[in-house]
Amino acid sequence: MGILEGKRILVTGVLTDASIAFSVAKLAQQEGATVVLTGFGRLSLVERIAKRLPSPAPVLELDVQNNEHLDTLAARVGEHVDGLDGVVHSIGFAPQSALGGNFLNTSWEDVATALQVSTFSYKSLAVACLPLMKEGGAVVGLDFDASKAWPVYDWMGVAKAGLESCNRYLARDLGKHNIRVNLVAAGPLRTMAAKSIPGFKEFEDSWPDRAPLGWDLTDMLPAARACVALMSDWFPATTGDIVHVDGGAHAIGG
Repeated sequence: MGILEGKRILVTGVLTDASIAFSVAKLAQQEGATVVLTGFGRLSLVERIAKRLPSPAPVLELDVQNNEHLDTLAARVGEHVDGLDGVVHSIGFAPQSALGGNFLNTSWEDVATALQVSTFSYKSLAVACLPLMKEGGAVVGLDFDASKAWPVYDWMGVAKAGLESCNRYLARDLGKHNIRVNLVAAGPLRTMAAKSIPGFKEFEDSWPDRAPLGWDLTDMLPAARACVALMSDWFPATTGDIVHVDGGAHAIGG
């Protein structure tokens, strides 16, 4: 019996089978969960990727900037499962002008997009799913350590800092619903999202050497395992926390 046996999980942000979200969905199924996916934009691609899971999962459209999508999400998810025990937020985006060393010149409009999609959507998604989590459960978000100013990460770094703060406030307000809220701060991984960051190679070159345990830029499983564990019953009293899955690099200076 898996650690998510009988649980119903919504996983957002699947784009390819190299997505962290795909690895989370796959492992969740292997651990006994029923999984529903959401995608944005290229839904036909997400639907093809969904067929590569151990059990093909339904795919729902979700644009977190679209209020109608958010307002109807619970009803649409409810067509496939009778409730949710876990929600995975794997959503982030910043316009190119907000990345790559352009921090001082980025317009508010582009910053606002980064914050809405990468930060505010954490709250939006949790609230949209709340009607389906009447028995409690867990919300888990994907993070990148925001305690430092990283090269090239710029306004996405600010958005992640906001995400970490949002995590604490969500934990405060959803605790009364018996919902735990935590982040998994993964080290750099070669996902589609990472490839869109100008200068991402700076992370690739330095991280494996900085991490005491080493770091595999292509291995999504450690981050996926953390997400699955946080949605299981093995962390009943953990909320508002950030679990670092980065080979230990966050703890090392220099």
